[in-house]
Amino acid sequence: MNKIFADFDFTDFWNESEYARENYTEPPPSDELIAEIEEELGGYKLPASYIELMKMQNGGLLNKNCFPAEDTGWSDNHAAITGIMGIGKDKIYSLCGDLGSTFFTTEGGYPDIGFCIGDTPTAGHHMVMLDYRKCGKEGEPEVVYVGQDVDDYSITFLAKGFETFIRGLVDEVVYDNSEYLKEDLNKVENSEFSDLFNKLISKRRELDFEAITRNICKKMTLKKEYFAMHDDELSYLMYDIQFLLYSKANTIISKKDYLNIYPKMIALPDGNATFSTSGYSQFFVEDWLKASLKQKLIKRKFLFFDLKFDPKYEADLMEKLKGYE
Repeated sequence: MNKIFADFDFTDFWNESEYARENYTEPPPSDELIAEIEEELGGYKLPASYIELMKMQNGGLLNKNCFPAEDTGWSDNHAAITGIMGIGKDKIYSLCGDLGSTFFTTEGGYPDIGFCIGDTPTAGHHMVMLDYRKCGKEGEPEVVYVGQDVDDYSITFLAKGFETFIRGLVDEVVYDNSEYLKEDLNKVENSEFSDLFNKLISKRRELDFEAITRNICKKMTLKKEYFAMHDDELSYLMYDIQFLLYSKANTIISKKDYLNIYPKMIALPDGNATFSTSGYSQFFVEDWLKASLKQKLIKRKFLFFDLKFDPKYEADLMEKLKGYE
């Protein structure tokens, strides 16, 4: 089992201000307090990843305070979060504090889908919530962005789990400086691929994989306003392309085998080759790979090794990619 938040760098993650310490951050929670808070929240079981993070720091303001999302009602490309509510009731912005989750779900009219874990810059008009509708009170909730509409509340999906959400947070400067967008667009349109990725696309003549890759990544960059891969549709398409190209040219012994080679394609710069996302979260790639195996889109060609796409899925993928040439 993978350790929660393994290899995640929390440097500069929290905004260590006096205001945060006074209004958000509680002492590390005990098991008894966790059980008490779960009961006060209506019996919802707190996710293990949330508890793990709160044991590192129990609530606070964030430096990385934006999460990519198509349309939240507040922005057309991201959700903003001010801080994470700690497990407790003493600080005003704790889960059961004066302006915590219980206030917004009982007094504020927010939908009964779970509970709030984060406030936003909109002064209570939008909240980040854990959504238990699919999993039940004991399951692993999704993370959603909930906003007040004229007559109701809109609910926008953000991430399938709390750890995925935390790993996907980025600094707000990503959305504030158009120069970053210009630089990333120039990168995906003109920069050099890594030696490995060049070698992989040179072996495939059925489609123009260079043009396809650049076009998909350009569309992704325009949509997010920066070049990065998460757990959205275009990112999954790029994960598919990389796996397709690599598996056609190499024998993939195991999931670990592929995850070790993955960053050498387009995730990290390679000398003069600068076509890359300049970093990546292995968590997103692992999620894509696990989902593909579970859905049997990727199968073992032989009993114990050689991971390949299912032939029907590969044929459908190739047809889909033609639209990006």
